Amino acid sequence: MSQFDVVVIGAGPGGYIAAIRAAQLGFKTACIDAGVNKAGDTPALGGTCLNVGCIPSKALLQSSENYHEVLHDFAEHGITVGDVKFDAAKMVARKDEIVTKLTGGIAYLFKKNKIESIFGKGSFKGQNGELWQIEVDNKGEKSLIEAKHVIVATGSSPRPLPLVEIDNKNVLDNEGALNLTEVPKKLGVIGSGVIGLEMGSVWKRVGSDVTVLEAMPTFMAAADQQIAKEAFKIFTKEQGLTIELGVAIKEIKNGVKGVSVSYEVAGKAKTETFDKLIVAIGRVPNTDGLNAEAVGLVKDERGFITVNDLCQTNLPNVWAVGDVVRGPMLAHKAMDEGVAVAERLAGQKPHLDFNTIPWVIYTDPEIAWVGKTEEQLKAEGIEYKKGQSGFAANGRALGLGKAQGTVKILACAKTDRVLGVHMIGPMVSELVAEGVMSMEFSASSEDIARIVHAHPALSEAIHEASLAVDKRALHG
Repeated sequence: MSQFDVVVIGAGPGGYIAAIRAAQLGFKTACIDAGVNKAGDTPALGGTCLNVGCIPSKALLQSSENYHEVLHDFAEHGITVGDVKFDAAKMVARKDEIVTKLTGGIAYLFKKNKIESIFGKGSFKGQNGELWQIEVDNKGEKSLIEAKHVIVATGSSPRPLPLVEIDNKNVLDNEGALNLTEVPKKLGVIGSGVIGLEMGSVWKRVGSDVTVLEAMPTFMAAADQQIAKEAFKIFTKEQGLTIELGVAIKEIKNGVKGVSVSYEVAGKAKTETFDKLIVAIGRVPNTDGLNAEAVGLVKDERGFITVNDLCQTNLPNVWAVGDVVRGPMLAHKAMDEGVAVAERLAGQKPHLDFNTIPWVIYTDPEIAWVGKTEEQLKAEGIEYKKGQSGFAANGRALGLGKAQGTVKILACAKTDRVLGVHMIGPMVSELVAEGVMSMEFSASSEDIARIVHAHPALSEAIHEASLAVDKRALHG
């Protein structure tokens, strides 16, 4: 029976990063994962994020944005394009190539760091003294390995909607939405979270008539509402997405002629029939197959593994990271937790601050934020001051033809310490890192204002917003 210092269950962002860092620190490490490629015939590391989530969705977003720019934006640059054609199958094929390259990259990193990659589903079998016994089920062929430390990083799955079964033909989850090879004439999306907005944006740009149905009465409730309202206006008034809020779904019928959705909104009954329907109502942790009950691993009422601030479970030397534990279901959060746990095993004392984890929605314009929203600061009774700047007067944004959006900085009224940075605009997924860095080092808005920003650059909008906190913006 093989024995390891560290066994990681799951090779998504949290798991494969935890395995690599543990191996770097000198631990004999194995990583168990049952992921396969799109064809289902080859193991594929990387979990949901790399195979059917973060990475492929960004590839499709870029392709759809390129197509939209050719049709609508190139003319103002003096570029005339003739007969423009769109090939959805080729777009998806390009996405698949990117995924294959990156999954192969993780396999290379495992080999480079001498990590044993074990294919199959891992679950707890019991203990042998201080060692944990982990059973690996490879399509019915079972084996046993032992480890001093176990890191659970099994990720999450799409939350099911009881009213309809996901068949990934007409009713799609995130995986099905990424693999459409034809543009649906009429597309329905249930849920206006990250997945719903990103996938709705992709297929809207390439020709679908898209309707988003959201149960919450507030659009993007987790975001700063000034930014959310600006996003809602752009998505609906300018881009043509239909977004219904406060929706109560009553019935869904998946038939030969499409998917019929009956719902109520603002007291009125409506029925829409879609060619395809994407269900994007959140995600649930993958903890059912771990045999947790047999070894006493504690989970909460929602199925998440219970951990403390250090990602320790109730069991000795058993840790958990990523989507299976509390906190935001974000790949970068999972990665940093994986690194932190590996370093704790080596006696180091890393720190991960949930208050400075950035959020990004890769629509066009992009939306990103870190820290507290205005609504949170008001609810907590924290006195604050704010500064904002738009991209409309930013030379770089105008040159790019992407001058929509706003940057807003919230700072403590007493100390000037940055409490939150909120953005909608071009490439704010990159710009938000300045806000994260500022908050990690307890910077003030004055600190940002005193930093020389390159000109012309999109980051000047952050500089202007920081100046505006003290009512001294130079271009506003």
